[in-house]
Amino acid sequence: MKSATTPRSRPNSRLRWLVPAALIFLSLVPIIAGAGRITDLTGGHVTPDNARFFDSPVPVLIHIPAVTVYLVLGAFQFVPSLRRGKRGSPSWHKVAGRILAPTGLLAALSGLWMAIFYDLPPLDGTLLLVLRLVFGSAMAAFIVLGFIAVRRRNYVRHSEWMSRAYAIGIAQGTIVVVTIPWILLVGPVDELTRALLIGASWVLSLAVAEYFIHRRAQGPVPKPVPAVQLA
Repeated sequence: MKSATTPRSRPNSRLRWLVPAALIFLSLVPIIAGAGRITDLTGGHVTPDNARFFDSPVPVLIHIPAVTVYLVLGAFQFVPSLRRGKRGSPSWHKVAGRILAPTGLLAALSGLWMAIFYDLPPLDGTLLLVLRLVFGSAMAAFIVLGFIAVRRRNYVRHSEWMSRAYAIGIAQGTIVVVTIPWILLVGPVDELTRALLIGASWVLSLAVAEYFIHRRAQGPVPKPVPAVQLA
């Protein structure tokens, strides 16, 4: 019996690591873009695209590191084996959560500050500004609700709210998945199309999160007991 069950468990454990791997892969887009932005700011390389950041660089210098930590560290929160700690010591999941909540809030609030106070770049219109304010506010609210839930020891609700917050954060990587097929099939985007595609990225990420939240709530389906064992 031992040799029959062991091979089955190994592929399942490997599949669990595909989720954080996929999330980190999506995170590479905003992380690389953010690293380039910081390089330009620290090197004094002013371009029409980044000139607005030089007048007030602090929010950018807060936002990019916070997003980087939040997306990379948060990806590992979806590994079930990391949720369980040794008796008498906090789990990796709990320790990481103490870092993720403040960095997630910093990412959301600094993003909101930049959306409100920075000049709109080309192809960013009023609709995209409104969407950024809505989803950025939702991300901050979800993190706060998740924190309140864990303080009340409601770990199910805590997981749900934090999953939704992370889905909004990771949508910066989902934008590439949504936008590249559009550009290849239709052509370059305009102001309205860009806003709709970015909005669709947030909606898609949240839809995936809700799917897994619903699936987790259903719980494992019990296997039917063979009739031979009932006798």
